[in-house]
Amino acid sequence: MSSIGQPERATQNRVLTLFRDELGYRYLGDWSDRDGNSNVEEVQLSAWLAKSGYTPAQIGAALYRLRTEAGNHNRNLCGNNEAVYSLLRYGVPVKTEAGKATETVHLVNWREPEKNDFAISEEVTLKGGHERRPDLVLYVNGIAVGVLELKNSRESIGNGIRQNLSNQTAEFNAWFFSTVQLIFAGNDSEGLQYGAIDTQEKYFLKWKEDEADNRRFKLDKYLLLLCRKDRLLELIHDFVLFDGGVKKLPRAHQYFGVKAAQEHVRQRKGGIIWHTQGSGKSIVMVLLAKWILENNPNARVAVITDRDELDKQIERVFKAAGETVERTSSGRDLMSQLGQTKPRLLCSLVHKFGRRDVTDFDAFLKELEAQPSPTVGEVFVFVDECHRTQGGKLHRLMKAMLPNAVFIGFTGTPLLAKDRVTSQEVFGGYIHTYKFSEGVEDEVVLDLVYEARDIDQRLGSQERIDAWFEAKTKGLNSWQKDELKNKWGTMQQVLSSRSRMDRVVADVIFDFSVKPRLSSERGNALLVASSIYEACKYFTLFQKTLFKGKCAVVTSYNPQAKDVTLEETGANTETDKQFIYNTYTELLKDVEPQAGKTKTETYEDQAKARFIHEPANMKLLVVVDKLLTGFDAPPCTYLYIDKSMQDHGLFQAICRVNRLDGEDKDFGYIVDYKDLFKKVENVFAVYTSELDHSAGGVDPEVLLKDRLKLGKERLDLALETLDLLCEPVEPPKSELEHIHYFCGNTEIPADLEERVPQRTALYKATVGLIRAYANIADELEPAGYSDTEINRIKRQLRHYLDLREIIRKASGETLDMKPFEADMRHLIDTYIEADQPRKISAFDDMGLLELIVKTGIANAIASQLGGLKGDKNAIAETIENNVRRKILKERLSDPAYYEKMSALLDEIIALRKAKAIEYEEYLRRVALVARQVEVGQAEDTPEPLKKSPALRALYNSLKKRGGTEAGALERAIEIDAKVREVRQDDWRGVKAREQDIKAGLYEILQEEAAVEQIFSIVEAQSEY
Repeated sequence: MSSIGQPERATQNRVLTLFRDELGYRYLGDWSDRDGNSNVEEVQLSAWLAKSGYTPAQIGAALYRLRTEAGNHNRNLCGNNEAVYSLLRYGVPVKTEAGKATETVHLVNWREPEKNDFAISEEVTLKGGHERRPDLVLYVNGIAVGVLELKNSRESIGNGIRQNLSNQTAEFNAWFFSTVQLIFAGNDSEGLQYGAIDTQEKYFLKWKEDEADNRRFKLDKYLLLLCRKDRLLELIHDFVLFDGGVKKLPRAHQYFGVKAAQEHVRQRKGGIIWHTQGSGKSIVMVLLAKWILENNPNARVAVITDRDELDKQIERVFKAAGETVERTSSGRDLMSQLGQTKPRLLCSLVHKFGRRDVTDFDAFLKELEAQPSPTVGEVFVFVDECHRTQGGKLHRLMKAMLPNAVFIGFTGTPLLAKDRVTSQEVFGGYIHTYKFSEGVEDEVVLDLVYEARDIDQRLGSQERIDAWFEAKTKGLNSWQKDELKNKWGTMQQVLSSRSRMDRVVADVIFDFSVKPRLSSERGNALLVASSIYEACKYFTLFQKTLFKGKCAVVTSYNPQAKDVTLEETGANTETDKQFIYNTYTELLKDVEPQAGKTKTETYEDQAKARFIHEPANMKLLVVVDKLLTGFDAPPCTYLYIDKSMQDHGLFQAICRVNRLDGEDKDFGYIVDYKDLFKKVENVFAVYTSELDHSAGGVDPEVLLKDRLKLGKERLDLALETLDLLCEPVEPPKSELEHIHYFCGNTEIPADLEERVPQRTALYKATVGLIRAYANIADELEPAGYSDTEINRIKRQLRHYLDLREIIRKASGETLDMKPFEADMRHLIDTYIEADQPRKISAFDDMGLLELIVKTGIANAIASQLGGLKGDKNAIAETIENNVRRKILKERLSDPAYYEKMSALLDEIIALRKAKAIEYEEYLRRVALVARQVEVGQAEDTPEPLKKSPALRALYNSLKKRGGTEAGALERAIEIDAKVREVRQDDWRGVKAREQDIKAGLYEILQEEAAVEQIFSIVEAQSEY
């Protein structure tokens, strides 16, 4: 018998054996029927604490504190989890008697992993909300620290992740996850992914280590690596951060980067950590600084950064971790602080480090080297963006001032060969590297797609320009005229001409109309201008378009009256400085400055916040230098460059668009108006020949993919994927054969369930085709397709869109269209010409049942089932399956009513199959049931119940128990009033609050069985 496609149970058995035999975990058993499953197994924890030498009084106090923090109802899950993490990591302070000193009870032996009790249980039934049963739970000393959901190799890991996420919601079992540190999902085909509590599916991570080892399933390989006793405790102890209410775990490159740096620190050696832009370099800095301070009591850490955002982030994260951080006001202040014993952690901006009055730098440097600043403790200096060529003197300055400090440099950009010697003189060799190509391969950052655009300019009339110039310069001598011609004749002035800028503006607006990520309003863009004047000019031009109110300018300028004191010429015109000043004055006039900030700072902070969190309301930021380093905005998808840039500045700028942000952001797009990159065969490389290759490992090149070439590859692959997916469909491959392959028998739920993987693959592949086509739909010929190929592609696209809709209808599945609805609208409206007046894809927000209610069954069939071409049985099965799914979905909210509807549907189906009724009569009856299922009530529902689903559910249940209509109505109203009287906020899953409701129900019903039945209905109502 083949072992292909084994059930989940086989995988689970193998993984259990792995934990027991290879990792040395104690097997606790199958806990599906065990009562009282908890995230803190007090018997096991008490036994381990007693074995560790703690007294019963200490153990009791520690357990009470742990229970209290884990189950605090005044905090959310993250708050409880952070409180529990603090107790796990630092121990529980307890005081057993008045007058005695506070002692610390350590719940985990971090230094000696093998002395802890590692255990695993399976099928752990969780109660409190709706019942759930995680596949595997990992315990350390009786405390649940890990949860693992397994799937068979045919089912996506994503299903396991989503199961974990729903388990953490209040209506299920959020309480259990207050102690959990790592959440895993895996299968044999895709391997393993991990995250923390509340980690969104798209941010679940994959580990990467010893890639050459291919001896066993990746699931097993990475469970062995991550759940090894010492590694698991190390990850929890040294690599967990709570940042701004978000719990973060390390990626593999962050873990190995910190580990390599730890070894350098032990040897008091400096060096450079090169982790590409967007890969979480600042988290590495925080983790390393935290480790140094904790493991070396004499250590001092000074973090020198060149951007205010990181300076603030360092401060915020350390405060969240319980560390005090001092942000210094100047280099002198920093040195003064280092000359004292405290604080141990300091931050300073690099531009505050130097002195402005130094004319002879070398002499100043020698003076400092002769009289270095006195410091207390072992000083470790972290320098962010250490590659800066213009910062070379500052680095030497810091070295001279702190000759005994260990310097560790951090960079996200490839070093140039010319910078390597200077950088390594200051910092040393490379500690750890994680280059751009590795980040793209690991899906840590997005690949970059490049497109050069030329804005043609031509001189209108040389004669008229000469005449204008002569008229305006009559009062000047020949020398003055030549000077003026030289100034205004430079390329900069030509390129900043109004006509060219108008064309750039029109080009950007056009992209926002046609590019899927921009037209859907889920993405936005940065425009880099050459100067503050041009930035203001662009801003004023965009304000005259649909971008008004959705565009902002962010530069280093802050308007002050002195800027224009000497600018007035009396000619009733604006000089450049006056234009900039007036533009800023106008845009800031209604801004109310926040505490401690100028109007400009307030305006820019608000613009940046909207850009990051509301891309639809802040579509474009016009910048010059600001925000091109250290500005992380996941929605930012396009970078328009209209400024001459090079080397590190250019690389950092293009990496503003490589942050992950949902499935519909496939790439970061670079639009280059300045021809900054030179073509090398079919690929564009950023300053390739000048890069430092001495670090070893993968090449440091940053490749920019040609947009049309890549677009063609994606479209070809998307079509090939769908062709292969549909290849197993039986001939003649009509609609019926496709329904059978993707749905099976639509009346048998098991058939539909069994074919979920095929349908999911079809839906995803169709979305992939939509996006691949939309990206180059108006450029198919330039991409290399012939007319014949273009017509074939359009036919295939229509075919797969129709097929997706047919399968969706036949299976009764509704697809969440929102993430790509705008893409589809644009695609169909702009590019697809239907051969006949037939709908390609239904975009109505209404489902089939709702459409039947609103328009009648005939119109609903014509509108949504027209693709079935009059096949009466296929149409009937599709309607029945939609009704059945609605019944199954809603049955918990009103069991009695939907059981009745289910029986009616079964009766109608039986009559249709027996051909006991005509098709028209069948349609009439099934339409009536569909209408009643959709609206959730019968036509003869009593008037007081029509507006309250909760009242209807109570009434139907009480009537089913044998009450009269009048009695059931009276009792339902009484129960409804009692529940509203006694219920508290967030009562679901909180036993004490649930008991209050049950007590209120018992006052009315006087019967425990009835109370439990009615309580289950109450629990399912959103009204309560």
